[in-house]
Amino acid sequence: MPIPRRRRGGFTIIETLVTIGIIVLLAGLLVPMVGRIRDESVSTQCLNNLRQLGPAIESYRISNKDVLPMADFLPVATANGPEGGLPGLLKATIPLDDPAWRCPADFDEESLVTGTSYYYMPGLLRYSPQVQVPVAQALLPLVLDGTLSQSQIDRQRIQLEGRLVTRFYDASSDARKFALLSDSQDRHPVGDRNPRNGLFRDGSVGAMPKPEELAESIGNEVDP
Repeated sequence: MPIPRRRRGGFTIIETLVTIGIIVLLAGLLVPMVGRIRDESVSTQCLNNLRQLGPAIESYRISNKDVLPMADFLPVATANGPEGGLPGLLKATIPLDDPAWRCPADFDEESLVTGTSYYYMPGLLRYSPQVQVPVAQALLPLVLDGTLSQSQIDRQRIQLEGRLVTRFYDASSDARKFALLSDSQDRHPVGDRNPRNGLFRDGSVGAMPKPEELAESIGNEVDP
């Protein structure tokens, strides 16, 4: 009597569809997770960059009568490359082409031509009325006197701006309230918003406050 052959095992159509469905479901769960891990990794690299820049700023301050560096918030893009700004002021300590000046999430053309992904926030504050009005009042007699050259007057202006801006930062009761450096754009998704990373006065790094929180904090601070 012949022995009946056993049927070869295989997937039925139903089993195949169920397997495909499970794979699609897992892929749907994994893709966002991979994206979040990548974003967190890039944000961590950005924070490490800012952490490296902190000691250079502090070293400059210590060497200049405890006054913060006074430079424009971004370098100027020229045909010969970026000039000025904080990178230009600290180039003896951190080279202009050091990777620390660039956020790894930054692919913006504007950042490429200025050489840095980060705003130097004191360079923005220097143009506020709270700084410019007392500077103008102090410099006006020197200008009218006519004994100083334009370069000497400019040097006096930078020194005055530096002292007033430093006073503003030092007067804040919370060292983590106002950043010295921040991402020039929102680049690091967390939850339902895209914050900017920042380097703070005490050398710590982290996400910047929301814009409305920062505006409220500035309004509550004593003018320099």
